[in-house]
Amino acid sequence: MLTSLYVPGDRPDRVAKALASGADCVIVDLEDAVAPSHKQLARESLAEALGGELPVPVQVRVNARGSNWHEDDLAALGALTPGIGVRLPKVNSPDDVAAVQDALSGRDVHALIETAIGVERAFEIAGSGVASVTLGEADLRAELGLAAGEAGEPGLAWVRSRLVVAAAAAGLPAPQMSVWADVKDMDGLARSCAAGKALGFVGRSAIHPAQLPVIRDAFRPTEAEIARAREIIDRVGSAETDGAGTVVLDDGSFLDVAMVRGARLVQARACRDE
Repeated sequence: MLTSLYVPGDRPDRVAKALASGADCVIVDLEDAVAPSHKQLARESLAEALGGELPVPVQVRVNARGSNWHEDDLAALGALTPGIGVRLPKVNSPDDVAAVQDALSGRDVHALIETAIGVERAFEIAGSGVASVTLGEADLRAELGLAAGEAGEPGLAWVRSRLVVAAAAAGLPAPQMSVWADVKDMDGLARSCAAGKALGFVGRSAIHPAQLPVIRDAFRPTEAEIARAREIIDRVGSAETDGAGTVVLDDGSFLDVAMVRGARLVQARACRDE
């Protein structure tokens, strides 16, 4: 899954368009994209927007635990089909996750980490039974004093790597990147995606359908990566292990088994994107 598209929950017409946009996942937002005066309307619109057969996986981003709207959001989400996941913002500890799991038993919880303390507890959160972890970088940039856009990217490199490692250590899928807020800056989006891919991310959330092709192109395995993966796997087929975790080839060279795992992962991602 390379792309997720956010859409305001108080606009059922836009939800319908998002479901048909080609995004791999649609995130119906009850939080930042909805004004306080429209929160109730957004909750009431969920049944209409998500009541039929859904062509792609869907998550609903609720308001944060402790906010005035959180409990009502959970109640509205609980009335929907269990296959719809909950995206929980501002997760600061496993307790935040556990509270939602108790309220919505059996429903996937996707943790959004947006604070410095959340980053420090990234592995604890990743290991708390969530289906995925993701960064929310707008709030995090503000807390860390980082600039918006590309100027603030260097300050996020360590934080992003921290999340990738936490997800891997907890046995979760590699995370998607946070949204790119400037919908007109496609070149900046592409550069940021390339940097994220180099850190181990495997996709990105979007706030506009026009961003989806840029994200998909950036994270899809390249022809060179696919060819290299195929070469590694083909050459390993007739080789013998030396007993120390390496694969010895006929020409005397070797491949580490981790390289083989990586090659198979590239092939699997390429197949999913076809």
